[in-house]
Amino acid sequence: MNFLKDLLLAAQNGSFILVAAIVTAAVILIALLFQRLVFKGRIQNVDCTRRITYTAMFSSIAGVLMLLELPLFFAPGFYKLDLSELPVMICAFFLGPLYGVIAEFLKVIIHLLLKGTSTAFVGDFANFIIGCTFILPASIIYHYKPSRKSALIGLITGTLCMTVFGSAFNGLYLIPKFAMLFFPDREYKAAIDIIVGMGKAVNKNITSVSSLVMWAVVPFNLVKGIIVSLITFFIYKPISKALKIERHKKA
Repeated sequence: MNFLKDLLLAAQNGSFILVAAIVTAAVILIALLFQRLVFKGRIQNVDCTRRITYTAMFSSIAGVLMLLELPLFFAPGFYKLDLSELPVMICAFFLGPLYGVIAEFLKVIIHLLLKGTSTAFVGDFANFIIGCTFILPASIIYHYKPSRKSALIGLITGTLCMTVFGSAFNGLYLIPKFAMLFFPDREYKAAIDIIVGMGKAVNKNITSVSSLVMWAVVPFNLVKGIIVSLITFFIYKPISKALKIERHKKA
């Protein structure tokens, strides 16, 4: 019932639906261009059936991991850490940026089907877009010249991109939009004050949207990026080898 209520509320806000559709299409187009034009012939040849199978597998794992959320002491309750970007990053490294973006999108859909939304779909849209700002740069740099060095550079770049873009996007669009959709019966300023107050309850330095971004969103994205990057860097190679062996056995 709450899911349908949130869906109706989001649908009534035409600007949010339009922005979400345009940005999602743009991200998919960018990934497609790199996959088909820039990296044509460079990314390992995997047949269509296995690409679909691997993408579905990594998306499903990511969707489940998205349910395992950990609160952070420096951020309000609506910012919780999960490691769902880990299997998505491995998918992007193995199959290319396009399949990473597809896995990121499917991950959010799976999470919505399993749990629904608690942020009037704003958090779900944010998870997809901000996740892509991490996945895309990292996988593009890695596939330009695959090596452990390029993987490390890509992961660092992706973490920085996610931190900068994610923080700016939160402050300029997501937090204001969340206030409008999650508290539709309140005036905009009153809704913003509630959100800022939730931040101030855990960190006295948070007194405005900008300080919420500085003291909660920036460190949140940094922590998430660093943890996912470290795990990816150490486990991708054995996982990719296992997938290659499996592929050759069934070839």
